[in-house]
Parts: sequence; structure tokens; C-alpha cells
Amino acid sequence: MRKIDARFFIIGGTSVVLAYLVLVPLTFLLWGSFHSSPLEAKASFTLKNYFAAYGDPKFYRLFWNSFLYAGGTCIVALFLGTSLAWVYERTNAPGKRYFGIIAIVPFIIPGILSTISWILLLSPRIGVLNLWLKGIFSLDKPLFNIYSLSGMIWAEAVHLYPLVFLMMSAAFRSMDMSLEEAATMSGAGMTQTFFRITMPLLRPALFSTLLIMFIRTLEAFEVPALVGLPANIDVFTTQIYLAVHEFPPNFGLAGALAVTLLFLSGMGVYLYRRATRHEKMFATVTGKGFRPRLIDLGRFRYGISVLCFLFFSVTIGLPLFVLLWSSLVSFYEAPHFKALSRLTIRNYKFIFGYPHALVAFKNSFFLMFLTPTITMLVTSVIAWITVKSKFKGRGVLDFLAFLPIAFPGIVLGVSLLYVYLLLPVPIYGTIWILLVAYITKYLPYGIRTTGSTIIQIHQELEEAAAISGAAWGVTFRKILLPLMMPGLLAGWIYIAMVSLRELSTSILLYSSGSEVLSIIVFDLWESGRYPALCALGIIMIVLLTVLAFGVAKLGGKMGIKREVWS
Repeated sequence: MRKIDARFFIIGGTSVVLAYLVLVPLTFLLWGSFHSSPLEAKASFTLKNYFAAYGDPKFYRLFWNSFLYAGGTCIVALFLGTSLAWVYERTNAPGKRYFGIIAIVPFIIPGILSTISWILLLSPRIGVLNLWLKGIFSLDKPLFNIYSLSGMIWAEAVHLYPLVFLMMSAAFRSMDMSLEEAATMSGAGMTQTFFRITMPLLRPALFSTLLIMFIRTLEAFEVPALVGLPANIDVFTTQIYLAVHEFPPNFGLAGALAVTLLFLSGMGVYLYRRATRHEKMFATVTGKGFRPRLIDLGRFRYGISVLCFLFFSVTIGLPLFVLLWSSLVSFYEAPHFKALSRLTIRNYKFIFGYPHALVAFKNSFFLMFLTPTITMLVTSVIAWITVKSKFKGRGVLDFLAFLPIAFPGIVLGVSLLYVYLLLPVPIYGTIWILLVAYITKYLPYGIRTTGSTIIQIHQELEEAAAISGAAWGVTFRKILLPLMMPGLLAGWIYIAMVSLRELSTSILLYSSGSEVLSIIVFDLWESGRYPALCALGIIMIVLLTVLAFGVAKLGGKMGIKREVWS
């Protein structure tokens, strides 16, 4: 009999795990949306949940608000991120080498803390900027109002523009500038060249970035919950949250709204895949002496640099300052010189002595370690199957691993509520349901990182190991994993950082004893304990910063080891 290779068991087991993580929640979500009282044993098939959702006149306002919020955020974030990427990659602006570091700082600030900081800055009643401007210019009314659709768009856009910056920087960096040089030699000015040459070449990257931003904004929960609800601006994520938290919970309506939001996100992912399918049509980098060309800004270069640093001061400096100031006062008050004598570390002592906060620290670190570790290990096997193996269903595995990117966090939370309240798996109300949710949510990020890494490893290394008598498991553990380590580490640090600040999924799945840090911040905000939550926020930011720099330093050492392996 033919000797059975261990890889067949690994492929089969991975396929089962992936189907369970992705298809089971999706199936239960669809099932629950079409049943009355879906969590009861006598639930019957019905369309009343969809009639209740679509028949409510508020649904169309809900749809319109969600579209305006997502569309406006995309436009603002795309403008900010693309402008910074152009200055950073294509111009001779002084000091631009610092832009790449400063621009990604908002990644370290959790979304809920970024939102709270802008509320403390732009609130019409307690906003620091409004109070300062009112005192300076003797204004009768506040100049800014965060509790509006424009306020929501700004708060979300300044949190997401670093992702646009990274994506568009890569696009600018990979362009061959010979086409722009040819346009310049033909008499075209800088503006004409930008709009007639550069922008068409960037169209795939722009469209892809726009779609990713649209999907990310549709699933956002922090800004709609903290800014939209007080302003009576409802979007899909807040309506799903309210349907689950009303008494009694309306799980059927939440399921119908979640399916609608899932459909919209899925359409965005489908358009994104189509937009990037023909990216070879826009390839300009060849083997013919490619080199980037910097644009001379002339006398405007110093003004551009100053403008960029002012922008960073407003979008990063002010939020961090107001969080730090608020964490050092006993009761919230706007920053002023007379209050310097009242600064205290009492709020930090409160956080370290707060029982729920200590439990949340423990749970968050537990999830921050296990989520990326398990995700990267699972996706490294999936990446090998889809890239290196000849398994006929490898395309399906790749699709399933990427599918959760269309699951907004709040939708995934509703799906797992159905699954673990109906299946006899006793993890509802424990930390384990959050671990399952996080692994499922971050599978797409892991598979893209590991896939792009393993594709660079030549097949001949595995063949040499096989000829030397090594089994597949030994080859994978001793050859592939060490060579993949830089990519695995990059994916690990990203997933660790986003899992520490995750809120939209956790808000529906946590219970007493399984709180995480973002939940504690949300609860402190609802109870009005602003100084305490700001102290917790500063601690979270410091932890994320240390984690990012520590793993980045380790990554440099890993890169050297990979060169030795190669």
C-alpha cells in the first residue's frame, strides 16, 4: 500500500478548520435572519425580519447616512494620504524622511481613543479647540461641532489616512518616471503631467485604495457609536448594536441588517478584486534602467514641509496632547496654565487598582499573543497549500481565507452569537469566543502576508530536502518557516496591534470576566469617567509603541538570518 503522507492530513485538517471558522458563522447568520426568534428551539422560517428592516422608513435614511459617511471618509482620507505620499515619494521637500515615520503613528492609536480625543477637541460644549477659539476671538457659537456628519467623516478620515499613505506610497515608488520625463520634454507643465500621465497610471491603485477605505468605513463602529448616536446619525453598525442591546434583544432584525451590511461589504470586495485583476495593464516598471525621479518644488519646498508638519501637529499632536492632559487632571477641564498645579497621577493609580481593568489587561495580552500566533501558523500552512501544492481545491481555500475581509466586525459578532448560542459548544461568555472571532477576522491579513512571503521561496529547497530523506513536516519546520520568518513576524505584529484595540466584534461577544481593554475604555466613556479612560488610553498607546519598536528591532535581526539561510 502507498505510504500516506502527513501533508494529506494537514491539508484535510486545515480545510476543515477553515470551513468551520468561515462557513459555519456565515451559514448561521443567513439561517438566523430568515427565522423568527432564531435562538429558540421552535423558530420558524419567516421573512418578517427583512420586512421589519426594509419596511421601516428609517432604513433608507440609515442606508443614505452609511453611504455618505463611507463616501465622505474615502474622499478625505484619499486626499490626505495621497498628498502626503506624493510629497514623501516624489518631491525634494526638506525633512520628508521623517514623514514616513510620523504618518503611521495613528496606526498605534486605537480607533476608540482617536475618536474620544477628537470629541474632547471638537465638542461644541467641552471641546478644547472651541473653548480656545471662543476665548481668543470672543465667539458666540462654537466654531466646530464633532456631532455632525462632517465631524464623523473627519474623525474617521484622520484615523484611516495612514493606510492610504502606505498604499499610495508603494504605488508612487513603483512607477517608472520616464513617461513623466517624456511629457516634460514635450512641453507639458507639472500640473498637466500630473493629471494626464501620473493620475491615469495611478488609477488602479487609487480605485483599490478607495474600495478598501469604503469597506473599512462601512464596518467602523467607534465613530458611529461615540459621535453618530448622540447626533442621531444612525448607520448600519450602530443599528445592529442597538438591535442586540435592546430589551428583549431583537436578534432577527440584527441578523437581517447584518446580512445587508455583509452584502454591501462583499460587493466592495468583489469590485476590489476586479479592479486589481488587470493590474498588469498599468505596469511601467521593467528591466530597462528603472529609477525614480524627484520633482523639484523650487521655492515652495519649504512651505510644503511646514504645511506637512503643521498637519501632523493637528492630526497627531493635538489628539495625543489632549489625551495626556486629560489623564493628569482629577476632573476633566480644558488645558490652561492655572490647572498645571492640579496635575496628578491619581487616574493611573485608579486604573492599576481597578479590578475590571486588571482582568482586561490579562485578557487583552492573552488574545494579543494567541491570536497572531495561531493565525500566522494556520495561514502559513494555507499559503503553502495555495502556492506550492497541486491540491485541486487550493483556490477555494484561498478564497475562504480571504472571505472574512468582507465580514464587518459587528456582523461577525452577530454570526458568532448565533453559532455559540445554538451549538453545544460551551465557549459563549468566555475569552475563547473572542479568540475564535479574532482569528476568523484576521485570517485575510495573515494569508496575504504569508502568501507573498512563501511565493519568494524556490521549490528547489523543498526538493533538496525531500531527496535528503526529510519528511514534509521536517521540511516545513526547518526550512520553510525560518525563511518565512520576516513575513510571519510582520503579520504577527500587525495582527497583535489590531487585536489589542479591537472593539466592534468584542462589543457583542464579551461578558463579565472576558472584558478586553477596548471594552473598558468604552464603558468608562459611557459612565463619564473621562480622565480615567484617558489614563488607560495612554497606557495602551505606550504598550503598542513598545511592542511595535521591539518587534521591529527583532525583525531586523530576523532579516539578517534570512539572508544567511538564503
